[in-house]
Amino acid sequence: MELLGAATVVFLVCIACLLSFAAWRGRSVKGKMPPGPAPLPILGNVLQVKPKNLAQTLQKLSEEYGPLFTVHLGSDPVVVLHGYDVVKEALIDHADEFSARGHMPIGDRANNGSGIVFSNNEEWVQIRRFALSTLRNFGMGKRSIEERIQEETDYLLEEINKTEGTPFDPTFMLSCAVSNVICSIVFGKRCDYKDKKFLALISNMNNIFEMMNSHWGQEKEHHNSSFHMKNLINSAFDLFIAGTETTSTTIRYGLLLLLKYPKIQEKVQEEIDRVVGQSRKPCVADRTQMPYTDAVIHEIQRFISLLPLSLPHTVTRDTCFREYVIPKGTTVFPSLSSVLHDGKEFPNPNEFNPGHFLNENGTFRKSEFFMPFSAGKRICPGEGLARMELFLFMGTILQNFTLKPVVNPQELSITPTLSGTGNVPPAYQLCALPR
Repeated sequence: MELLGAATVVFLVCIACLLSFAAWRGRSVKGKMPPGPAPLPILGNVLQVKPKNLAQTLQKLSEEYGPLFTVHLGSDPVVVLHGYDVVKEALIDHADEFSARGHMPIGDRANNGSGIVFSNNEEWVQIRRFALSTLRNFGMGKRSIEERIQEETDYLLEEINKTEGTPFDPTFMLSCAVSNVICSIVFGKRCDYKDKKFLALISNMNNIFEMMNSHWGQEKEHHNSSFHMKNLINSAFDLFIAGTETTSTTIRYGLLLLLKYPKIQEKVQEEIDRVVGQSRKPCVADRTQMPYTDAVIHEIQRFISLLPLSLPHTVTRDTCFREYVIPKGTTVFPSLSSVLHDGKEFPNPNEFNPGHFLNENGTFRKSEFFMPFSAGKRICPGEGLARMELFLFMGTILQNFTLKPVVNPQELSITPTLSGTGNVPPAYQLCALPR
């Protein structure tokens, strides 16, 4: 009986392997998919692809298979776009074909395919257009949003002052500050940093359902419309998550880099003192007069490559791309880190150097390779808000405080603790000394 059972297991495994291999061969022949390492049945390319360091793994594979290649995550094929030329060609030149959001289990679980980030087709077009229009109506890109951010900097400075120069972890207060900008837009008011509901919202984003304004539900009877209660709630959820975590994490990583390189911090403060002084707050209009500070913020975003593979895309139909055919529904990973760390555009790309965004005469240097917000139709709708927040929050902090590490700067690690779908800075503490 034991031999019979073992034989049955072996037989079933063989059948599964054959079916998986046949499916892979069928896809390869039918779709003329880009080249890539041969996958194991069921397991795919588990031996070649390391989830904990996905971006670097794909970098190595691109050296062997070129800028366009296929890997298998389990039995599912994923097409990887590696390098500026192929990313631009797909996301911008072939925007219609590559604009759909790829499958993400967390998106299905949290939003069930609704909202802004995870939705597709006409529903996504309507909701994205509505979100952009609403953000503009609330003042994105205008002085009213700038004033909301400047107001929040006062509360952030107050919290930092409470530390009285002693070591602290900036994670929580930065999240609160950035979240409050979104709160003021979505909910119409900011929250106190000690507010229990706000604390719960920060620690568990699901509480957004409790704070949602019920007036948005007055479209709820139109069942065929994209503007029903669940979709609007999930859209607000997306705005809150995307508008909090990405910006606050970027600032937190940026402060760590300035602790690591105090000379760069000094040069930013010299420019702030020269252009803004101490009698008023930094404003967005100052940015054109502060090329070094602008270059530092750009270099922070470039260097950390917060979302190295963006979020997954998928092709909306069988797509002829270069000499290949990518079947409808195939997941696509645009490697943003491969663009942001391009060695020809940014010499020594693994070094933190604001000179990557400066001309020889000290003026700011623009680069088409600067894609931290992705590109094409799925570019982050909050890019303008995020750029404003990064400049105003970081500028105001450095105007008022000199940041000191609690260890020798040479001992500080700037290696991300997670380097798969997102790069998160290691935990650290700093001392903020009033200037």
